[in-house]
Amino acid sequence: MTNEYQVRVLPEIAANEQQLKEFLADEKGIKLRDMTAIRILKRSIDARQRTIFVNLKVRVYTNEMAKEDEYEHTTYHNVEGKPQVIVVGAGPGGLFAALRLIELGLRPIVIERGKDVRERKKDLAQINREHLVDPESNYSFGEGGAGAYSDGKLYTRSKKRGNVDKVLNVFCQHGASTAILADAHPHIGTDKLPRVIENMRNTILECGGEVHFQTRMDALIIEANKIKGVETNTGNTFLGPVILATGHSARDVYRWLAANDVAMEAKGIAVGVRLEHPSLLIDQIQYHNRDGRGKHLPAAEYSFVTQVEGRGVYSFCMCPGGFIVPAASGPEQVVVNGMSPSNRGSRWSNSGMVVEIQPEDLLQEKLKIESEELAAQQREQLLALNPTLSNTQLATMSTDLLAVLHFQEELERQSWLQGGRRQTAPAQRMQDFTRKKLSYDLPESSYSPGLISSPLHFWMPEFITQRLSLGFQQFGRSSRGFLTNEAVMIGVETRTSSPLRIVRDKDTLQHTTVNGLFPCGEGAGYAGGIVSAGVDGERCAEAVAGFLGISQ
Repeated sequence: MTNEYQVRVLPEIAANEQQLKEFLADEKGIKLRDMTAIRILKRSIDARQRTIFVNLKVRVYTNEMAKEDEYEHTTYHNVEGKPQVIVVGAGPGGLFAALRLIELGLRPIVIERGKDVRERKKDLAQINREHLVDPESNYSFGEGGAGAYSDGKLYTRSKKRGNVDKVLNVFCQHGASTAILADAHPHIGTDKLPRVIENMRNTILECGGEVHFQTRMDALIIEANKIKGVETNTGNTFLGPVILATGHSARDVYRWLAANDVAMEAKGIAVGVRLEHPSLLIDQIQYHNRDGRGKHLPAAEYSFVTQVEGRGVYSFCMCPGGFIVPAASGPEQVVVNGMSPSNRGSRWSNSGMVVEIQPEDLLQEKLKIESEELAAQQREQLLALNPTLSNTQLATMSTDLLAVLHFQEELERQSWLQGGRRQTAPAQRMQDFTRKKLSYDLPESSYSPGLISSPLHFWMPEFITQRLSLGFQQFGRSSRGFLTNEAVMIGVETRTSSPLRIVRDKDTLQHTTVNGLFPCGEGAGYAGGIVSAGVDGERCAEAVAGFLGISQ
């Protein structure tokens, strides 16, 4: 016999199965000797009051053992000889698209510009040690995409878009802990996720699909507004419908699409900094306890959001017990991101602290840059991709469609200049920033390439810094101790989302003017994280099956 119960218990009870059984026996009148097994289905922490509780949904087995698996299995059949579909990008969007294609009887051909998830580690170490960024293998490019080595958080609000539970179960089937099925904010951890990604790749290969690393898409093959396939830097051409899941940092893809009249539209992003506190301080604030989290609670999370002068200011991708990493994907860039290992056990906690920016904002503000030189470089890049572009087309692309992308690039270049033309990052203490003071020293940080004191309030655009400062002051009033010089701001956080949307039909998910092209995931502007990208990948695979006339 099984029954499910919602209970509210102290952390020490939630952490100990025997104590939880005893609690259920007392609370629900179940005989302890009859209770053969319990399974936690949902778990969340309620830290709103001084006494912390854990909310649990549990399944209790009495006089019988748990027989069913903890997760739902997906069956993958061999697809050798089946119609092939080209999947560009091996991030979560591309990997889940490929697995879903196999379910539907289609053969995925995955091409990935970067290296496999294990080989990437060597290039990431090189960024930290030698400050050298391989433009094809870094924190953004390579198997697993930007999420593989930047935390593995699986929290999403995108349930209305597709089957989130399916994505989580597929992760479990490939080696992730089943805890992700129960936790309110599931998290695999950057130390565990690479093996899960390898297992997903192995499933694709074992079923007859292909995965090609260090194979960059250089051009789409389009004839009479219909996709034929892709050309790559290796000289190989792959033919078939295309799921384009290249991620939000593949700027060369955006430029190629713009130069070849493949419809896109500018969209808003959010930019700012990584904000790092001692994890003990965040634990003390969030758990209302000067001793921090104690033995039975995880490193504390936070979430802040407000409106300042008509734009959102909010925390993003919060990493409790984590590290800040150098996330540049090319030369003359300093970009930062956050990650956490599975135990979330570092001495620091960080999050992106960002300001919403809309394309129209950039028409009203000017960066302190050599704008004429930058515009000339951008024109040269577009002409190299399509020499037939007219001056009018070039001007439109430079000032309108690609404006947000250019803004990202220049902010990252300014951060590189301020950091000493290395991966050393410009930084400022949090309270000094709100007081517009230079920080004469900086706290110890998890950012291994090193920090250099810099007046972020001065050289970053004022329409960002003013809103950040006011937002920090609001957050400090609502959460005492948060606004402090123990916290350090590290520049810059710019890769929160895609600066463009590759337009597609909302029903067929095909590009609006190129038949057989399916823009997918974060890079196309339709997702915001690992799970939502995975969900979108599955949807795009189903759309391709419909396009090919294959019943689901």
